[in-house]
Order: sequence, then structure tokens, then C-alpha cells
Amino acid sequence: MYDLHVHSTASDGILTPEEIIDKAINIGLEGIAITDHDTVDGLASAEKYNMENKNDLWFITGIELNTEYEEDEVHILGYFIDYNNESLVKRLVEIRQERFERARKMVDKLRNMGFNISFERVKRLAQGDLIGRPHIAQALAEVGYVFSIKEAFDKYIGKGRPGYIPRYKFEPEEAIALINGAGGIAVLAHPGLIKDQKKIMDIIAMGVEGLEVYYPEHSENQIASYLNLCKLKGLLITGGSDFHGTGSGEDKGKMGCTGIEKDLVLKLKEFHEKKYKR
Repeated sequence: MYDLHVHSTASDGILTPEEIIDKAINIGLEGIAITDHDTVDGLASAEKYNMENKNDLWFITGIELNTEYEEDEVHILGYFIDYNNESLVKRLVEIRQERFERARKMVDKLRNMGFNISFERVKRLAQGDLIGRPHIAQALAEVGYVFSIKEAFDKYIGKGRPGYIPRYKFEPEEAIALINGAGGIAVLAHPGLIKDQKKIMDIIAMGVEGLEVYYPEHSENQIASYLNLCKLKGLLITGGSDFHGTGSGEDKGKMGCTGIEKDLVLKLKEFHEKKYKR
């Protein structure tokens, strides 16, 4: 089994990139892709650790770019990316700064509402440079304003809630272009979570080359529908657990609970090699 959707502490996961590699091996996975949100910071250390330990684990470099399309949140996965690509790294720094400012403004707004939380604490909870709403939710829960991260989103920092600040606009087309520019394959993440399912066809038209068909929150009917769509459109099929780690507030399932078999990974690799003639 290959789990191609895993998050580390480089974004909003609980385990370090090295711990991700160890866990994947311990549970018997054949391969894994670390796909942190809007950052490639964990990839070099994971790749180095996997190689130095001469593991049999197939490690695939990845990323998950959070975009917005006509008010719907759309996530684009990138596989086999060159994490040293200058254009990608530069743009990720810009996006990170915009989201840093958004988080700071959200904390200021919550403080003005009477919530005694500090941005310094939120930064420490984030562990890295990528700060998001889950870290703000953790800060609220830590002080006792809410019992869970979900409650924080539902009451205060979810879209339309009093502490919400609109997210930085980043379009799917640009995400696809960035992934292609970094020598990768662009895949639409968890299409079943897109509110307006008609928009999936729009995103396919933008140039994604695959769909994340197998996902913990996809129903059997959705899986069947997306498999048929992949066949119809000649798209690659991927899958993963969206593992963040217990207690992260973002976890969709245990590592390896959802994924794909080797034949689909080989098709992904073959497509990549043909695309970039390697």
C-alpha cells in the first residue's frame, strides 16, 4: 500500500518528517508521499533520512497547495516535484507571509473580542513558519475557551464566524502552473469535499492530471463516480489518508488507512517520466 497524502510538522502535522518515515515503515507501507500545505520544508530532511537509513520505502516528494475557486476551497496536490525549484520556493515564501499576516490579524480580532490568547503562543504551537487556523484553534482550546478545535472553527474562526478573516486568494490555475514548473504532476485533492461538484470539471479543464479518488471521507458511490471520471478523461488515480496525527484537529484517518496499490503508483511514475522525458 502507498499512502500519497501525509502531513508533517513542516505544515500542520504532529510528526516530524523523519518520524513520518519511521511510522510508514513500522506499519508496513511500501511507499509514501509527504504533501505538506504550501511548503516543501520537510521534504529534504525526509528524503535524506530515508536514503541514509537505506530503507526500502519509496519516498515521493509532494506538496498540497490550498487554493480558492469561486468561494470553494480547492486543494491541489503535486507529486515528484523538485523542492529546490526557485520559482516554487519564492512563491511559497510569499504565500506563507500572506497567511502569516492573516493569522496575526485573526488573533488581533479575537483579542479585541475578549479572548486572552497571544500570537507568540500561536507561533509556538505551529512549530514552524506555516501558521494556520488550526493553530489558533489550539490556542483557544488550550486556554479553555473551547473544548475542541472543531468547536473553535464552528463558533469563532470558521467562515462567517466572528473571528474569521478572509483567506489570501490563490487560484487553482496558478497552483497547477507552479507544480508543473517544478517538474511535478498536479492532482485534485479530495474532490468529494468540494461543495459544488460541478466545479470539478472546471478544475480538470485547468490542467490537473489526476484525481485523489481514494480518500477516507469518500463514499463508495463517490469512489465509483471518480473512477469513471478518470477513465472518461484519461486522468491518473491517486489516494491517501490525509494523515496529520492524533490531536492535530485536521486528521482524517490513520496513516495507511487509505491509499493505492503499486500499479497505480507505477502509472504515476511512468506518466511523470514521459511528461518530462526522464
